Amino acid sequence: MFSGKVAQVRDIFIGGDNPVAVQTMYDSQIASCDVEEVLHRLRVLKSMGCDLIRFSYVSSADRENFAAICSGSPMPVVADIHFDYKMALEAIQAGADKIRINPGNIGPKWKTEEVVKAALDHSTAIRIGLNNGSLPRGREGDRPEDIMADSALEYLSWFASWGFDNTVVSLKSSDIATTISANRKLKAACDVPLHIGVTEAGGVVSSCIRSTYAFTKLFEEGIGDTMRVSITGSIEDEVHAAVEILRALGYSKGGVRIVSCPRCGRHTFDSQGFLKQVENRLLTVNKDITVAIMGCQVNGPGEAKNADVAITGIGNKVFLYYRGQLYRDVDVSVAEDSLFDLIDKI
Repeated sequence: MFSGKVAQVRDIFIGGDNPVAVQTMYDSQIASCDVEEVLHRLRVLKSMGCDLIRFSYVSSADRENFAAICSGSPMPVVADIHFDYKMALEAIQAGADKIRINPGNIGPKWKTEEVVKAALDHSTAIRIGLNNGSLPRGREGDRPEDIMADSALEYLSWFASWGFDNTVVSLKSSDIATTISANRKLKAACDVPLHIGVTEAGGVVSSCIRSTYAFTKLFEEGIGDTMRVSITGSIEDEVHAAVEILRALGYSKGGVRIVSCPRCGRHTFDSQGFLKQVENRLLTVNKDITVAIMGCQVNGPGEAKNADVAITGIGNKVFLYYRGQLYRDVDVSVAEDSLFDLIDKI
């Protein structure tokens, strides 16, 4: 969205005037996974707003399942490589749409060149990924952000000399100030598409707060073309958080906007439990609507007036509203099905 150059990852374009691409990283090993279960989960993630999915590719045992996932995935697949350049070559041959490497941790320069040449032959994109925790040694007194930015520029010069420019760069730290400063420095020096995020950001609450602060600062300065919200939690939460951040900052529109109360002593309908039950399903609905989930009849009718669809309850009775008007009441046992039946009719 902000860089002049554009990287292509299958059918996703990163940079230029393109929307910020949302991505997450799969949370289990490839070699032992059930491929069909993985592909089903990827379809759900895509419908929630995920644009790219990354997998750790750690050994040759991953190849068979990884190739099957690449072939069947509804979104571009990224292979995350560390230390062994041969794993990058395998992943490229298996169908990776993009690989993530840190040239500083895979050995001599010629190994990186072998990877880049393979990526060029297979039209595979590359992300140069540098984290604060895995940096080459800099000059004494150098700040981590300077080492990251300077290293990235050096690696980009290598890639250019080998005729490769389908590149994205990420400079991440668990420290917000370091993350922002490193990306500012790189942005001032080149026009490569940037993948942004605060790494190892913690649980849902701490990660969302820290990430939102960093994203807001960077986006306001025209920095950032693709993003990941790193959460110690579910990858569905990562996608949900990224989509909500983009909406809040005005960079994305459409989809379901969820309004829900924090619950209080008046509640007789478990709005918290119901939201947890239906939230991910709601996020897969491809309609530009507001859905309110309220715990009692005090705020429920009022919020219903401002929502396309609302649900609240008293005891075992649930009330559904359609654009401010009572639509029907049903037993709580069929609340989820009734809610989605109403949404389907809109």
